[in-house]
Amino acid sequence: MKETTQIYGIRAVIEAITANEPIDKVFVQRGLQGTLSKELERLVRAKGLNTSYVPIEKLNRLTNNNHQGVVANISPIRFHDLSVLVDTVMEQKKDPLFLLLDQLSDVRNFGAIIRTAECTGVDGIIIQKKGAAPVTSDTIKTSAGAAFLVPIVKVDHIKDAVFYLQASGVSVIAATEKTDTSVYETSLKGACAIIMGSEDRGIAPSTLKAADHSAKLPLLGEIKSLNVAVACSVFLYEAVRQRNT
Repeated sequence: MKETTQIYGIRAVIEAITANEPIDKVFVQRGLQGTLSKELERLVRAKGLNTSYVPIEKLNRLTNNNHQGVVANISPIRFHDLSVLVDTVMEQKKDPLFLLLDQLSDVRNFGAIIRTAECTGVDGIIIQKKGAAPVTSDTIKTSAGAAFLVPIVKVDHIKDAVFYLQASGVSVIAATEKTDTSVYETSLKGACAIIMGSEDRGIAPSTLKAADHSAKLPLLGEIKSLNVAVACSVFLYEAVRQRNT
């Protein structure tokens, strides 16, 4: 299993970006100056890379090497293009199933969801470039290797992916407690996509509003929420049940 690779040094990171390596995140020292730093800034903006501007102490904690003010993490997988994936799947399948994760932040939850997605026949997982859990060795381990099998797409904004799916004939269902409609009363047949929200905030209001339908899980106990990976499993297996009925 390929581990997440850490690279450091301005020129090394520039070369990795230019070579289209699957970079998860770039950490740049605040106030970094110079010609190369300006070139790096131009590239991360052009590629829309997830970038954090941090104090030098943060970089020193990330690596003991001479980082020159820049550290980047390269993902162990390569990400897919949204339009290419959706168009290809829509051509090949009558009732594709997509999964959107709105700023899910825990790598183990992410891995567990990828594993369930692979087991339930999900055709693609869509995440946001910024704020989403990275694909790390922990993600892959928790996914039992499913991260190598399910196509994963990174987009600038989840809402934009919602609009693209809808324009492609895909019905989008938001998993949220902010509805009176149960998932068992919601059709998950045909071409559809399910949105799961982050662990603490749920689905962003603008994304929730853009969805075609909303559905919730019945909660009969005192605790009013489920772990997102567990909730996602229930939604996906309800889709399987409906499609096999």
